[in-house]
Amino acid sequence: MRFAIAAEIAFVLLAGTAVYAFVSMARTSETRRACVPLCAMHPSYAGRNRTAPDFELRALDGRSVKLSQFAGKTVVLSFWTSACPPCIEEMPSLAHLAKVLAKRRDVVLLSVSTDTDGAAARSAIEAGLSAPAPFPVLLDPESSVVGGKYGTRLFPETWFVDPRGIIRARFDGARDWSNPVVLDLIDSLARPPSCDIDIASGSSDREIEGICEETLSAG
Repeated sequence: MRFAIAAEIAFVLLAGTAVYAFVSMARTSETRRACVPLCAMHPSYAGRNRTAPDFELRALDGRSVKLSQFAGKTVVLSFWTSACPPCIEEMPSLAHLAKVLAKRRDVVLLSVSTDTDGAAARSAIEAGLSAPAPFPVLLDPESSVVGGKYGTRLFPETWFVDPRGIIRARFDGARDWSNPVVLDLIDSLARPPSCDIDIASGSSDREIEGICEETLSAG
């Protein structure tokens, strides 16, 4: 009788351990899958503990825009200036992304120019797109937001802020924003599980590359 009870207890413990291991593996797999878009895009920064500084700037159309008014949405911030050739070169792909996102209510793309007047920004946009910008263009002539609050010195620079207002990724330099993986990244920021990879100036490139290589091969 005692042997039967011991065997039953052992079976229950073994089954519980197996279930725990399965759930743990499933969670790990889902977390790594959430990192696939991030790893594929090679951000200059990635994290989960920095709140995006709020700001209020005037748009080219004269209206005032605050970052906090988009709380609950994923926000893509594009920092640029008309004196930056790579900024103009990436403008068509940024416009493509904006047109795709225009169909959605959960994400918004904001462009912030450090040009000293709206005419220079508008002229640069028309030169790059041969049309008005399909996204809001905000003006930060004194760089109080771009440089003061976000620390941007080189352009273009693009930030991804999740619906909770957390800076999740930063990309230095021009990118092809028409790449479908960009939408995958945006989608991954709005749903759990969250990617647990942190990339900062103090990160080991070799360590991050190893994690991302494993993540992409598993994905």
